[in-house]
Amino acid sequence: MAIFLLVRHGQNDMVGKKLAGRLQGVHLNEQGQAQARRLAAELAELPIKAVIASPLDRAQETAEPIARVHALTVVTNEGLVEIDYGQWQGKSIKQLRRTKLWKAVQEAPDGFRFPEGESFHEAQARVAQTLEALSQAYAARDLVVCVSHCDVIRLAVAYFLNMPLNAFQRLRVDTASVTALHLTEGRAAFGPINAATGFTAYRQ
Repeated sequence: MAIFLLVRHGQNDMVGKKLAGRLQGVHLNEQGQAQARRLAAELAELPIKAVIASPLDRAQETAEPIARVHALTVVTNEGLVEIDYGQWQGKSIKQLRRTKLWKAVQEAPDGFRFPEGESFHEAQARVAQTLEALSQAYAARDLVVCVSHCDVIRLAVAYFLNMPLNAFQRLRVDTASVTALHLTEGRAAFGPINAATGFTAYRQ
């Protein structure tokens, strides 16, 4: 089963300010473009078999330099798309922090559904099923890059490590960061990828 390199998209002007959600037209800014180029260079020596990305512009733009270095084409997968934030999409984080529901998102995401949007449970099930299906398509220890979004990556890691959903926000996933996730029969591990030594698990 594959080793996934879960990449969060690069920086854009909405990060930390607004909840971009599934908005189209949210592109990497100059910093994000530099992050994407640097990330592609850092991954250039790894034997990457595929580059798969969320359909959103910021994910596609992060994936493209990585794919180019390896003479691959970016494969779009809807299962890696950002959470559907419903009515919250596009709103400022400052504004959302004033709402009564913000506390529930931070303290009890297990039971939360975004107004007219997706629940954390649904988003987690979606990305877990996507990665499980993808893992079956590749040989053991194949390296597959999946470019997605912060909460989606955190939900995936939490799921495969059997972390309570209410604890998933303890995980930190920065822009243009790489989280290595190795799926094997009956277990999962995450940790650093090293070009010389391969996968090393922090936890199993």
